[in-house]
Amino acid sequence: MDEKLQTRCVIAGGGPAGIMAGYLLARAGVPVIVLEKHADFFRDFRGDTIHPSSLELMYELGLLDEFLKQPHQEVRQLRAFVNGHVVPIADFTKLPTHCKFIAFMPQWDFLNFLSAHARAFPSFQLLMQHEVVNLTFDQQRVTGVRAKTPRGELEIRADLIIGADGRHSIIQRCAGLERQEFGVAIDVLWMQISKKKDDPQQTLGFFQQGKLLVLLDRGDYWQCGFVIPKGGFDAIKARGLQQLQNDIVSFAAFLRDRVAELDD
Repeated sequence: MDEKLQTRCVIAGGGPAGIMAGYLLARAGVPVIVLEKHADFFRDFRGDTIHPSSLELMYELGLLDEFLKQPHQEVRQLRAFVNGHVVPIADFTKLPTHCKFIAFMPQWDFLNFLSAHARAFPSFQLLMQHEVVNLTFDQQRVTGVRAKTPRGELEIRADLIIGADGRHSIIQRCAGLERQEFGVAIDVLWMQISKKKDDPQQTLGFFQQGKLLVLLDRGDYWQCGFVIPKGGFDAIKARGLQQLQNDIVSFAAFLRDRVAELDD
């Protein structure tokens, strides 16, 4: 049986944009419901960098001290290896902010932290396993959303609907909004390789002959991003897995003894 709810604002998508928007609205006393289609926030290969400007926002919200108690890494300078030479890329130590560093934190930890604080406001609701599947209309006016839940379909009426449901947004499609796309000349292959204690410290990446390998320190493994030309994945597959392993080693030779972990 269909259920129906009423609120002031409903937000489709429980990523950083959706959760932060929900937190700010609830903090201002606006009744808001955030709908997230997954059962939890655990998604690998997501943006895990909390920049100084975002940390400054956490300070302004009064959350910074508690936020920095969460497991994270602080990087004050970024280096890169460009054709074998160490080159400084960024230095955050002179920024006019309270935190003069980038914090590396898994996105699920960030979202769990922020949503826990949002729940302290009585006007905030976060409904997990609620996937927005359509909008509701009165004539040409959008009046709410329909969501698929473990208990059946749910209709939520709201004065404002925010589509924070990503690049394949259901809200955007159902509303008939035109998407403006910006061409990106690269694709990224994400993978993980185990990390050893004597590995080099965190760097931005390894540049070589127009290609880039990014390594993000996840504690016991590296989250690796291999940047390739847009649409170049089929050519890489045609060359074979061993050639990809060799390419990784050509950027970061210290991974030679474990690159075979990339077995698919």
